[in-house]
Amino acid sequence: MAQESGRPASVPRRRKPSINDVARIAGVSYQTVSRVINNAPDVSAATRDRVLGVIKEIGYRRNRTATALVTSRSTVIGILTDGSPRFGPVGTLMALESLARQNGYASTVVTVDEPYQESVPKALDALDDVGVDGIIVIAPRLAMAAAVWNADVRVPVEMIAAGASSTPNVFTYSENQELGARMATQHLIDLGHKDIAHIAGSMEWFDGRVRKRGWEASMRDAGLEPGLCVEGDWSPKFAYETGLRVVSEGRVPQAIFAVSDHTALGLIRAFAENGVRVPEDVSIVGFDDVEGSDYFLPPLTTVRQDFPALAQASIDALLAAVEGREVDRTPSVPTLVVRASTIPARLRQTSP
Repeated sequence: MAQESGRPASVPRRRKPSINDVARIAGVSYQTVSRVINNAPDVSAATRDRVLGVIKEIGYRRNRTATALVTSRSTVIGILTDGSPRFGPVGTLMALESLARQNGYASTVVTVDEPYQESVPKALDALDDVGVDGIIVIAPRLAMAAAVWNADVRVPVEMIAAGASSTPNVFTYSENQELGARMATQHLIDLGHKDIAHIAGSMEWFDGRVRKRGWEASMRDAGLEPGLCVEGDWSPKFAYETGLRVVSEGRVPQAIFAVSDHTALGLIRAFAENGVRVPEDVSIVGFDDVEGSDYFLPPLTTVRQDFPALAQASIDALLAAVEGREVDRTPSVPTLVVRASTIPARLRQTSP
């Protein structure tokens, strides 16, 4: 007799478990199982644990198509991104996808390229057409955000863009990166440094703009004139070349706020190759707290972004918009992580 996957042909395949199977085995009603699946509050802890145990034991999976027919909700979130390989957009995308699953939502990700005025409307229409409940746009660039603002979409659209304003059609959420830049700069000011440079990111990025703005504001609030500012492309290569030029021109400042940890990495290498010591000759603060920044030489003082918290707050805001609820959209707050790349100005030495 023919066999498939080691199973006799006379033995029928086991059908997929249904919600009714869960209810029968758990000894509860169909409605109770539905309330557990949808995290409704009116279920006792004991009943919830019993239902979840049965779901796990028999391998029940919710039928999203059936759910959509009953609730008019697809339980799918659309995510639009420009595919940037930079730490911030990638960290945000990974956290969003993970937190969406933890909240019972699948996610459909679409990547767009320039020209955004053409690719963004098509991508938003595609997500709308597949029936997503709402769309989260990771928009690090101003040009991409402009295309989102101009688009016409039937479902709620949320844009993660640092410092950007909401419009009637698109609401925004982000981490308070300007505050993070202020924290980094204020840390250097509190250490007694007065000549504080900023190696910036691209001004075509929201992140680059708000971090520069935070640096400038902190300097002026302290009665200090903003020092050297060089706008770059976020890469360690650019930072390395900038570091070499600063050394050759004799313009090494007392301290530097680097727009990212990768920028700080390029600077540290350029300085090390030319006998400029960090932090003895120049203190450096980064931004992002990328994995491994605590193993830079020296370990890097930096600003940590909490991507899981950002993702959860973004998903909460989108689902509130889908359900017509109000929710707190106050930007999340980053954290200053002090390590060995910064020291008080009074301990600063002059290289021979």
